[in-house]
Amino acid sequence: MKKNDSNIKKAIKYLNNNECIAIPTETVYGLAGNAYSDKAVSRIYKLKKRPSNNPLIAHYYNLKDLKKDCEIDITFKRLYKKFCPGPISFVLKLKKTSRISKIITNNSNSIAVRFPSHSLTRKLLKKINYPLAAPSANISSSISPVSKQDVIDEFGPKLKLILDGGSSKIGLESTIINLIGKPHILRLGGVNSKSIYKLISPFESKNKKKIKIKVPGTSKLHYSPGIPVRLNAKKNYQNEAYILIKKRKKLDKNYFYISKKNNLKEAAKNLYGTLRIIKKYGYKKIAIEKIPNINIGEAINDRILRASKK
Repeated sequence: MKKNDSNIKKAIKYLNNNECIAIPTETVYGLAGNAYSDKAVSRIYKLKKRPSNNPLIAHYYNLKDLKKDCEIDITFKRLYKKFCPGPISFVLKLKKTSRISKIITNNSNSIAVRFPSHSLTRKLLKKINYPLAAPSANISSSISPVSKQDVIDEFGPKLKLILDGGSSKIGLESTIINLIGKPHILRLGGVNSKSIYKLISPFESKNKKKIKIKVPGTSKLHYSPGIPVRLNAKKNYQNEAYILIKKRKKLDKNYFYISKKNNLKEAAKNLYGTLRIIKKYGYKKIAIEKIPNINIGEAINDRILRASKK
């Protein structure tokens, strides 16, 4: 039996017993539990030290599974066909017959859902008969994990199983789009806004009458390394870690490259890991050079802005 097959069997055993495990996705690693179980969902909140009014995203294998819990329309189907499985989440109305735990939604009638593309997690989702509630596998408000070691650093022996899927391909959380009422993006992420604009007409990214919905990862302080972060820095101060996305002629031990050739996808993938390394090295401050605000650069800027909040 292959190692991954054996681990998936273990994962299913833990999940069926309402335990929590860590799973890999193309965005970041998730802390997963049975989305139909109040007991499992409560454990997720407790492990993450997450405020109870901050909802979770439910992960599904396919459209057939989703239809058991949510109402869908033509706009959703269009986006699903283009981007799923992949790094996009949708806020949808729950059916009255849904078995989703009320704890996940903070007793609301809507939920954020997505279909992760990582092969290992898809294999797991295919073998179980419930969706997985799976916020990022980190302590609330801190940096999201993009590797098995990151999850270990966060929780140590508190988790019985971490499915090791290697480093996350994208490295930033999913884009969240609200499809209740006029569609609008609630969080920038792995799918850039322009590619969504092309599929939705009319698209209301700044709809003044949009419904206020609480979703994951949108609090002012989030994705924080726990030390001050300075944005759009042209240079670093003494003993300040400096995050760069293009190579400099000057060599400095305090320079940390998330991309050497201004590659935004590479920068996104390396951002969280670099923030963790800087923290481990004992730096007390971080400076980040200006990130181009295009494509996934929009999501990078969103994350570092939230990381810089006090």
